[in-house]
Amino acid sequence: MGVGRSNNGLGLRQLLVAIGLPLVELRTEHADPLVRGVAILDPDDEPGGYAGELVLIIGARGREAARPVRAAARRGAAAVAVKEATDELAGIADESGVALLSVAAPVRWDQLEIVVRQVLDSATLAEGFSDEPGDLFSLAQTLALLTGGSVSIEDAGNRVLAYSRSDDEVDELRRLSILGWQGPESYLALLREWGVFERLRSGEEVVRIEPHPELGIRRRLAVGIRAGTHHLGTVWVQEGRERFAERAESALLGGARLAAVHLLRQRSEHGRSREELVNGLLTGHASPDLVAGQLGLDPATPAVVVAFTAREPTADEPVRELHLAEMLTMVSVHMASYRKGALVGADGARVYAVLPDARQLSGLVAEVTDVAEVLTRRTGVRVQAGLGSAVAALRDVRASRAEADRVLDAMGAARSVASIADLRAEVLLGETLALLEANPDLHDPAVAALLAHDAEHGSELVPTLLAWLDAMGDVRSVAAALHVHPNTVRHRLRRVGTVSGIDLGDPRERLSCHLQLLLAVTTGVTTTTVRG
Repeated sequence: MGVGRSNNGLGLRQLLVAIGLPLVELRTEHADPLVRGVAILDPDDEPGGYAGELVLIIGARGREAARPVRAAARRGAAAVAVKEATDELAGIADESGVALLSVAAPVRWDQLEIVVRQVLDSATLAEGFSDEPGDLFSLAQTLALLTGGSVSIEDAGNRVLAYSRSDDEVDELRRLSILGWQGPESYLALLREWGVFERLRSGEEVVRIEPHPELGIRRRLAVGIRAGTHHLGTVWVQEGRERFAERAESALLGGARLAAVHLLRQRSEHGRSREELVNGLLTGHASPDLVAGQLGLDPATPAVVVAFTAREPTADEPVRELHLAEMLTMVSVHMASYRKGALVGADGARVYAVLPDARQLSGLVAEVTDVAEVLTRRTGVRVQAGLGSAVAALRDVRASRAEADRVLDAMGAARSVASIADLRAEVLLGETLALLEANPDLHDPAVAALLAHDAEHGSELVPTLLAWLDAMGDVRSVAAALHVHPNTVRHRLRRVGTVSGIDLGDPRERLSCHLQLLLAVTTGVTTTTVRG
């Protein structure tokens, strides 16, 4: 039977990287076919069609699998997986034109099928860039980066659902857990004896498990995955060669909250996706009461919106989408650890976090600064964040989002994080210039004449006037800035009046002229049509 089919598929070697060792090993070295699905073949069954699929051959090991390997190859299989695959079987696979994977003996076929299907499904979602930060494998990988350890995510029955890939040292417990997709019973008994499970199931706290070298067990952190009073599973992090990151516990808490969202979404296949609901809230296309009901929030709760963006995104579209996906996942983990119930979505090239019940911005600024710095290091692209003001209820989230966007639009290169209080003058000026640009009928022909004169004669009247307006009429400071004599500045200002007719003695006319010159500079206008 075929399951988990992908429209375009995933390269076999890329699939193996995602699955990770020590589950499988590629025995046909030069093969890298595209895998579009996964199927199970029992040698006693009649083979079906396996076009582009990875076929898991159960019930036959080593040389016994030769016949089903050939049968799967004839029916279009991209690759086959066999336990105890021999060199002879690898030769048969090569002759048949199919890639061969050798599967470790302790691995359960049903769990291998699940992980392959999840990886292929995630790849399918990524093709349309509709992937949410709830994918457990990408979440585990992100948590490994943030905690500095090796992560595994288990359900309430201690079955491994996902794990991070790592080149770091892993202890015997982690190796056995991944191979068997379940923690060894002897260790689970010790955890029960130490009261670890009781603590994980009783509340939202990060539990530290000290190392036990005599048992081959390294230090661990763990936190329960919860939905209200219901225990859904556990996130575990094993310490590697280096100690845990400074904020590992905070990241782990945020990751557990996101894992809960993913597990609950799996239980409700017909519900709207979380990201879709968040985007609807931000754009006003979804009722705040509906969103609050779907996500278990109080619609009357105050909220703050934070907007993240890459200052100079790469022109390479696939890389840009990868950066956006990383930003979405990172922001989700950090914001969930900062505020329970945090909502994260993307709109265009920006990622937005809606933080319920966040009234004070002081602690939030430090948290957002950390996120921006981590993302900048991770992607190699400068990431900035704008904070909107707190609004009284979820129905007003659009206003906080609009303000966060205004702040980002007004930020220069020097800042990483800012709020409206930091940039009120810049925001006001930016919006005034945008209004002026959108209404050319308000433009003064005198300013247009001045711009045209400079363009035609190569004169410096516009930069001199602009510098004089910025300096509030201080001729000497303008002369120093332009490296000319003060008399030269005075002569140019007289020429401004002669050429354009602008009355620099009128404060309102000076203000109007100043705004139009700033607009000309910001839009790159050097000449314009003079209207009478």
